[in-house]
Amino acid sequence: MEIAVLLSGGVDSSVALRLLKDQGHDLTAFYLKIWLQDEFSFLGECPWEEDLKFVKAVCEQSQIPLEILSLQTEYWESVVTYTIEEIKAGRTPNPDMFCNSLIKFGQFYDKIDSSFEKVASGHYANVIFNGDSKKYFLTQSPDPVKDQTYFLAYLTQQQLSRALFPIGEYDKKQIRKLAEEFNLPNKNRKDSQGICFLGQVKFNEFVKHHLGEIPGEIIDLDTGNKMGHHNGYYFYTIGQRSGLKLSGGPWFVVGKDIKRNIIYISRENKSLREKNEFLVGKFNWISGSKPENEKLEVKIRHGAKKFECKISFNDDDSALVNMNEADSGIAPGQFAVFYDNDLCLGGGVIL
Repeated sequence: MEIAVLLSGGVDSSVALRLLKDQGHDLTAFYLKIWLQDEFSFLGECPWEEDLKFVKAVCEQSQIPLEILSLQTEYWESVVTYTIEEIKAGRTPNPDMFCNSLIKFGQFYDKIDSSFEKVASGHYANVIFNGDSKKYFLTQSPDPVKDQTYFLAYLTQQQLSRALFPIGEYDKKQIRKLAEEFNLPNKNRKDSQGICFLGQVKFNEFVKHHLGEIPGEIIDLDTGNKMGHHNGYYFYTIGQRSGLKLSGGPWFVVGKDIKRNIIYISRENKSLREKNEFLVGKFNWISGSKPENEKLEVKIRHGAKKFECKISFNDDDSALVNMNEADSGIAPGQFAVFYDNDLCLGGGVIL
């Protein structure tokens, strides 16, 4: 098969490349330059320069041709703009979700030659084709911590039909071992953390640059007392514990008054921090239709934790989700991704 392989400079995508090479496929590697527009590079070091160094080294070792494709403008317009708008509205964005659906498995498809039958990446996930239904399904990898189906839940049938995840059957330890066996130039490189496009830029610096600072009050919701001041409601997320710099804690962010620019905190009333019910909308169902089963599992963030839940549809556009246990980090703008055992069904936005 002729396959386009997305390389990031990390170990996972590099191992994916080598596995495909050993299988005898005709490969071309692509490095997507999707970091912040160059005029904002003064906010921090350019992470793509180090990434690209490792990408080139891996391709040279494997004798795989490499193409560097700039999608900065597209990324800015579709992902970074969304992130800024969500933060300004007081919600919790997830840019990685749209990086996958709109860029890596979206506009990238339109940029490359149609002769590429598949687009491969280093995601921990699996695509299965069901011959009876003629549909593609997304299933979890064996590594519950590294599994990335959460970030792929907004892919469509058309996108999945062309997607390929060579490391989907492995766990992280096995991938590290393979990197050693292949003697990859980046075999000892640490996994990247944080929001995809920020690189070395701290989140608060990025927010401050685009939205500035608006001083406001921090109020204890239990007593009504003013506990301190902040520089803008958009620097805080519901459930946040760190970064408040207040004595007498631990304190948690339990609410935000956007119009009045007030942050509400609590340490005593656990019920204010935790809830097990929320509304969700703006769905993407991978199969093309909503699930018939009401009893499912849900993730409200990337990671191993799944909650048993019941989803009750108000209509095709919104539903009420009841989880079997409460969580303190449920916030508007986050994505809720639904599962039936290891099958990722799709997801929606918490309203």
